[in-house]
Amino acid sequence: MRFYRYLTLLLISTAMAWGADAGNSTSTSGATFHKDIQPILQRNCQNCHRPGQIGPMSLLSYEEARPWAKAIKAAVSSRKMPPWFADPKYGHFLNDRSLKQSDIDTIAKWVDAGAPKGNETDAPAAVVWPAEGWRIKPDHIVKGVEYKVPKTGILPWTYVKVPMGFKEDTWVTSMEMRPGSNPAVTHHYCIIVVPHQENAKYGVFSDSGMTGKQAEAGDAPFEGCYEKGQEEFDYRPENAGRLIPANSDLVFQMHYAPNGQEAVDQPQVGFTIAKAVPPNRYVFFNVGGGTQLNIAPNEANYKSPGQEAELLQDVKIVWLQAHAHMRAKEFTFKIYYPDGRSETALHVSWNPYWQTIYYPAQPIIAPKGTRLYVDGIYDNSANNPFNPDPSAPVKFGDQYTDEMLFPTYGVIVDSSIDPAKMRIFQPSPRAARDFTVIEKPTSTSASAK
Repeated sequence: MRFYRYLTLLLISTAMAWGADAGNSTSTSGATFHKDIQPILQRNCQNCHRPGQIGPMSLLSYEEARPWAKAIKAAVSSRKMPPWFADPKYGHFLNDRSLKQSDIDTIAKWVDAGAPKGNETDAPAAVVWPAEGWRIKPDHIVKGVEYKVPKTGILPWTYVKVPMGFKEDTWVTSMEMRPGSNPAVTHHYCIIVVPHQENAKYGVFSDSGMTGKQAEAGDAPFEGCYEKGQEEFDYRPENAGRLIPANSDLVFQMHYAPNGQEAVDQPQVGFTIAKAVPPNRYVFFNVGGGTQLNIAPNEANYKSPGQEAELLQDVKIVWLQAHAHMRAKEFTFKIYYPDGRSETALHVSWNPYWQTIYYPAQPIIAPKGTRLYVDGIYDNSANNPFNPDPSAPVKFGDQYTDEMLFPTYGVIVDSSIDPAKMRIFQPSPRAARDFTVIEKPTSTSASAK
């Protein structure tokens, strides 16, 4: 959490140094809050900087943003904010929150001129954000169980089961995962849909989330994971949905990272629900985990074994994401098409506190036979500011002191494709390891709620 502590101290110190009484200064640059700055904040900042979100302050109004003017200038000029780590040479993304240089220059001129408010008649219409901090307007919310996070220690992953509350087969069209009131203690969490069992024990934490038999049967796949700075999973633009069988239970897989303060966490997940069976089906899968990672002490440029899968169906890729811990440095997602073409779909510099989902501006059309390849570079040296111990060897494991290479994809397939009867992908013969399928086998005959 050193990054957060540093950023918070920077913001507070610069805000105090700036003072709160200079807001009525006149501008010689012509830039004012309502005319020039507020639109930038709406496009690039307010999604996180508003009540109920992870930003340390709200930037919805002039009164809220004004005390932080110099801190905002410092953060955007250094490109620490907004957080965005995709290499602009590869791909274009719908959720690109990075600022254009012209926007950074406008903010700097506004601050240097005394951060004038300007005329309120120049203000853009306020963005109507969903209530209680949600990005979607959920039709159904499932809450996890309160968990007391201690001040210190390395906590094992823990699992807890709750009922989903769907009494009928239900098609969901978007999903948003939210942490509790103190997001800093949540490294990440995932949710797993499992069939209801008569002897189900709800609200009991354990170190195991599913039985071996369930895993073998494919009845316990991940539905999604939350990491800081992450957007919702939204299938509505592609007229797609994901089927949740009636009476299913939901397992929360929690990974907490104590940060020096006790906290009580309770995650929750919101869903929007289709009124009719969607014409397309959404599928979520991963193409590796990184079980062969073997990083020597003080190794600054360790290249991981490649992870690769071959598509067995035509798909549209609607998002890509990597998951790793503290030693990761960068990841590259490549696509090799059956006709011999290839492209780098995504190249990201790594920050463990912002494990973003990347939505291509246009879905990537990947026909049957396409190979999805991912590799990464890891830095186990003292030059890595996130590294907890450069002298330690690092291999695959669950804890933040271990490492992973867990690339995931969200894809759209035709509604006639039933994952229960036909696979979406298989491990490539060239893969360095076998791949884990986390797609949900469901029947296309089920009706919508």
